[in-house]
Amino acid sequence: MAKASLIQRELKRDNLVAKYAAKHAELKAIANDAKKSDEERAAARLGLQKLPRNANPTRQRNRCAITGRPRGTFRQFGLARAKIRELAFAGDIPGVTKASW
Repeated sequence: MAKASLIQRELKRDNLVAKYAAKHAELKAIANDAKKSDEERAAARLGLQKLPRNANPTRQRNRCAITGRPRGTFRQFGLARAKIRELAFAGDIPGVTKASW
């Protein structure tokens, strides 16, 4: 089980990303638009730098929804590999069966 503080930190990051998503996307579009002047693009890059660091989506970390484990997490399920294995063997994940050949 992950430390509660790390899980809370990740939730805080999720909230910040959601809060600044529109502004981040708008500034990013201006900064990448070749039709805009160099001054406008530079101003947009400065605006991106002034946003909080944790408002950047790349700082988010995928964590297991049950245990909070940061590594070995499958996007499709949102669970760590160990929990997927447990739940699949118990028959709690529909459509997942043990491989045999």
